[in-house]
Amino acid sequence: MRQYPGRPFPLLFSQLPSASRRVFHAFPRGPFMSQTNVSRRSSPIRYIAAAVVAGAIAVAGYFAFGSQQHVPDATFTLLSGQKVSTADLKGKVYLVNFWATSCDTCMKEMPQMVQTYNRFKDKGLEFVAVAMSYDAPMYVTNYTETRRLPFKVAMDDGTAAKQFGNVQLTPTTFVIDRNGKVLKRYVGEPQFAELDQLLAKALGTT
Repeated sequence: MRQYPGRPFPLLFSQLPSASRRVFHAFPRGPFMSQTNVSRRSSPIRYIAAAVVAGAIAVAGYFAFGSQQHVPDATFTLLSGQKVSTADLKGKVYLVNFWATSCDTCMKEMPQMVQTYNRFKDKGLEFVAVAMSYDAPMYVTNYTETRRLPFKVAMDDGTAAKQFGNVQLTPTTFVIDRNGKVLKRYVGEPQFAELDQLLAKALGTT
């Protein structure tokens, strides 16, 4: 957040009315205010501003995708170079997970995503982990290989993220049924118990 230097006042502070003094105390007082005080005042505001921006992006993405009850026509390019489209996946229950190696929440949830896939893969679940366009391919490949991710991993050039409602926040996960209907859109780490129930129902195992 920008800090603006204080202005000289035409009156001495002692000459200001008491009400004006209270207002004066309520705002940062320019370069003669200590850096510690500036940090204490501005840090919460920065956090609030960041939260507001993140919320606005999430809401915008929700409304951008909200009118789409079905998965968009999209093609994913896997690390192997193979291309897989949403049309290819029709008839299957699958997850599309937008993630990045620089995303702490993505790294935290990925082992649980692997467990979820392993629990349901024999029931027909498919999974496409789509790395964001700003992620370095070497990092994605290294993570995929060292963690031995058991599902499809794709690199996005930005096209898929836009087609799925202009995804900007990671992780964002879509649950899609056999008819291509989007059953759920998670922004952030999902509630895995709820996700398990949703998948079990979609796969017809309940």
